[in-house]
Amino acid sequence: EVQLVESGGGLVQPGGSLRLSCAASGFTFDDYAMSWVRQAPGKERELVAAMSSTGGSTHYADSVKGRFTISRDNAKNTVYLQMNSLKSEDTAVYYCRARNYDYDYWGQGTQVTVSS
Repeated sequence: EVQLVESGGGLVQPGGSLRLSCAASGFTFDDYAMSWVRQAPGKERELVAAMSSTGGSTHYADSVKGRFTISRDNAKNTVYLQMNSLKSEDTAVYYCRARNYDYDYWGQGTQVTVSS
């Protein structure tokens, strides 16, 4: 059974930091590009950050460049999103996504709320 389990979300003040984790199982993690996608209330889903299967290339939304960092540990089948200098507009449900040419898997999401 394929599983993507996100953790690390919560309530944080503006300017604070959070680290999201996504533990994968049920598929060959090394064969998949991993990404984080978020959805704020009333808005469409937005790609936040992505990393290739080998970790050799990354992509970030302009809105998070310089503040967020995606990383992966293929030995632990886990992808991370380090979020610094958080802003209220970062409030959203954050989803982990695993994708290759044949398959596309999503986690259940974790809520991140940035508020004072």
